[in-house]
Amino acid sequence: MAARLGEIKPFLDERAWRLLLGAEARAIGFGGMKVVAGAAKAKADTVSRGVHELESGIAPDGRVRAAGAGRPRSEDVDPTLVSALVELVAPETRGDPESALLWTTKSTTKLAAELNRAGHEVGPLKVGRLLKKAGYSLRGNAKTVEGKQHPDRDAQFRYINAQVASFQDSGDPAISVDAKKKELVGNFANRGVEWMPQGAPERVSVHDFADKDLGKATPYGVYDMNANTGWVNVGTDADTGAFAVESIRRWWYTVGQDRYPGADRLLITADSGGSNGNRLRLWKTELAALAAEIGLLIQVVHLPPGTSKWNRIEHRLFSHISMNWRGRPLTSHEVIIETIGAVTTTTGLSVKAALDTGIYPKGIKITDKQWKVFEAKHLQRHEFHGDWNYTIHGTPQMSDTPE
Repeated sequence: MAARLGEIKPFLDERAWRLLLGAEARAIGFGGMKVVAGAAKAKADTVSRGVHELESGIAPDGRVRAAGAGRPRSEDVDPTLVSALVELVAPETRGDPESALLWTTKSTTKLAAELNRAGHEVGPLKVGRLLKKAGYSLRGNAKTVEGKQHPDRDAQFRYINAQVASFQDSGDPAISVDAKKKELVGNFANRGVEWMPQGAPERVSVHDFADKDLGKATPYGVYDMNANTGWVNVGTDADTGAFAVESIRRWWYTVGQDRYPGADRLLITADSGGSNGNRLRLWKTELAALAAEIGLLIQVVHLPPGTSKWNRIEHRLFSHISMNWRGRPLTSHEVIIETIGAVTTTTGLSVKAALDTGIYPKGIKITDKQWKVFEAKHLQRHEFHGDWNYTIHGTPQMSDTPE
């Protein structure tokens, strides 16, 4: 009996084990409880309870212990525990100079320690369970606060959408442009993870000091809103207005002119800052040179300040590039080009990339005198927010009367 019971015990919970002992004792009859308790090395009271439960005719209900049995819950023993915990993790405690957790992370271990110092006996695991029960969960930061909004913000978005729709209806190219953040080229850590053999992580440099030979790369993207395709010009020099326009030029000669052979105008949507900012004179003068070169009117509409994340290139192109090279060191320019070029999506996005080793000097100035001449001959501001919306003419115009 002892061997039989020892063999089956590891597979039974507390209640099933007790009932088995009771059944064995009942089968033996008089003196059975003592025999079974000795064979199973269990207390006679345990066998007795098993016999009693079987004789009382209990039904299987999935419970191991009777209702109310077991150790009482911490929140029942200490009614103020939950309220004390919620007070510690409330958002306003970050700004409360009296809060003990003002300048530290609110991990379950530190919360438990603080609660214990306040006289509440609780462990980190219990703190985690109480937080979930109270509606809390692990969360990061969400970039949703855009700061002070321009009063014409929504009107500008409606204007942009109307211009894009107009170009798409006429079959003319409409592109979204922007420069992605500069990337270190070399054996450096890259955020994110990818599948690889267990225990063999990619070995990268401890410090992120730019390689003097490889330097940094600036991917400037052109997203074709009509064709759902991307072109990325990976520059190795400064991100200037000249570099931004050169990226658009390369897109046109590589992709655009073949896709839009009958076009006579080009729409560009861009942020209000950076190398393609609405106040940057070099950006506009370089666009005029491009317009003259390719024989197109270039119309530009800028997103309002502080709304760059709504630029279509951000979520239609750049986000997929970042996902494709996550967790992978960008060890060379070739790796960057090939990784970008391999980007695809279920919605049909395709991307091409090329390396640009051209030199783009910083600090090029357009004097006020030169600017006045340019404005008169090449820049046509629109009636609605001419500072954000304008048309660039390649050939000199007789008048700069707005549309």
